[in-house]
Amino acid sequence: MNKQWIVLTSATALALVSAWTFAAREELEFYVSVHIPTLNFYVIPTESDWIHREQRLHWNVNTSTLSTLRRNFDVRHDSGAIEARLESVPYMTNGRDSRENINLRVSFNGKELSDRALPLQVVSAEEARVGTRVMLEIEPREQAGGYKPGDYYGTVNIMFSAAAPSG
Repeated sequence: MNKQWIVLTSATALALVSAWTFAAREELEFYVSVHIPTLNFYVIPTESDWIHREQRLHWNVNTSTLSTLRRNFDVRHDSGAIEARLESVPYMTNGRDSRENINLRVSFNGKELSDRALPLQVVSAEEARVGTRVMLEIEPREQAGGYKPGDYYGTVNIMFSAAAPSG
């Protein structure tokens, strides 16, 4: 009888301890991805963790100015130049009055981009052939009468293309 009681209490204690052990458990799930560009043409940010997140232009209270966003890109095209154009006019809006919109100047490798139909050469064939690092700059244009208070949001869409080889 004592033997059965010891076996029963031991089994019960073991079940309680193992249930308690499994109760303290953590599971983590996360996603992993990679983009491997073709080696003959690419335009990729050197710091990939920012491109899909909202970028903040900082307000300087003392000077009443907005900061410029600057990010580096690695670029390469093994048989020609690299061209770029904006898909639409870049601006930030507060959703109220369009006269309060903040227009943006977008430059890639020191060349100001526009939304014209024809793209602009932003990296020469010589630079692109060996690959180089260039700067993207998004700069707010000064407003007539200054910037108006509010929360502003916008989107900048740039289309890069491999120029056809010349000659």
